[in-house]
Amino acid sequence: MEKGKVDEKKILIVDDDAPIRYLLEETFRLQNYTVKAAENAEDALDILKKESIMVMFLDLQLPGMSGIDLCRRIRKDDQIAVVHALTGYTNLFGLLECRLAGFDDLFTKPAELKTLIEAAEHAFKKIERWKVFEYELV
Repeated sequence: MEKGKVDEKKILIVDDDAPIRYLLEETFRLQNYTVKAAENAEDALDILKKESIMVMFLDLQLPGMSGIDLCRRIRKDDQIAVVHALTGYTNLFGLLECRLAGFDDLFTKPAELKTLIEAAEHAFKKIERWKVFEYELV
């Protein structure tokens, strides 16, 4: 699929923990989403250069570039995508830092899969309501 066209609902999962990444990939695939996955921020940015992905789940603790910095980089080029943070550690400072970086929501690991599925569904409904693809914003 070319960048800027929507034929399928894609989700990007970025997590360096392979079992968690695999679990999330399979969970979303079973819900009929197309899933792209990366184990680090650099690989995620490479994917985003080639494909338009409107819903993302990013681990905050990544090797190299952090999930916070990855979100900041994504937001430079994409103000519309719905970006969720995944973390094993959370506090008020972390929550505020996530909001300032541009995350739309934050989920603490281990997050219930049902909750993450609902978040993805809500994100795609929001994107449809905004008519993002009709206005060629991606």
